[in-house]
Amino acid sequence: MQIGLRLHDAKKLPLPECLKTVKEQGFACTHIALSKLDGQTADPAALTPGYAMYLKHEFERSGLDIAVLGNYLNLAHPDKDKLKEIQNKYMAHIRFASILGCSVVGTETGAPNPTYSYDKEANHSKEALEIFIENLKPVVEYAEKMGVILAIEPVYKHIVYNPERARIVLDRIASPNLQIIFDAVNLLHPDNLSRRDEVIKEAISLLGPDIAIIHLKDYILKDGEMVSVGCGLGEMSYDDIIRFAVKSKPYIQATLENTFPENAVQCREFIQGIEQQIKAEV
Repeated sequence: MQIGLRLHDAKKLPLPECLKTVKEQGFACTHIALSKLDGQTADPAALTPGYAMYLKHEFERSGLDIAVLGNYLNLAHPDKDKLKEIQNKYMAHIRFASILGCSVVGTETGAPNPTYSYDKEANHSKEALEIFIENLKPVVEYAEKMGVILAIEPVYKHIVYNPERARIVLDRIASPNLQIIFDAVNLLHPDNLSRRDEVIKEAISLLGPDIAIIHLKDYILKDGEMVSVGCGLGEMSYDDIIRFAVKSKPYIQATLENTFPENAVQCREFIQGIEQQIKAEV
């Protein structure tokens, strides 16, 4: 695996110094969300070829790849005008990624309300899934035109909340430019945590060929809720995930989440230790 970092989890520095620090910490790639980076903008009107080339050259100088360009907006927004604005922003990010040299634009899968909030009955309904699929289609069509992969990230609290729903979306849209970001912790919830290993195995079985990126984080249970933390700092089991990556996804980019500058190297080394053990078994 090529282990990376969410750039907004890195030390807050001007971009060139930030990238240098991330590289010195031993990371190979980054996940970037322009709206979360100091001094950068995600305004569609600002996503010019010149801006893309500036970022491309800064990353090239640092020796880091951009694994994912994130644009986590609600593609199930019920307001038609707002939805159109959101779809256009996705298309701007896809166009930007094609110049930037980033192959994947990443997104989660929304909620059928304007606040992007968790309502289990509504979010997990068949109606919400149909809405999401229809609203996703033109964005995927644009990704095909621009030669970019749009990768959806299933999350229990969102519309695509389990591997089966993700498989339905992939099969219905049937595009090689629609793939999966696999974040196992995001598929978990106190509702299904007792089935954790089964959920992970099911995701690998149903979605494995279409997984383009892996996200890695950990969790702890606090007052009955899951709280995300850096890898190795909680209760997560990674063996099935890392074994899948080693056997089926050589050199896949896997970015860490919920780290801090002080523990990022520790989290990377924890995951790489598991990877080395599994490679020794093969």
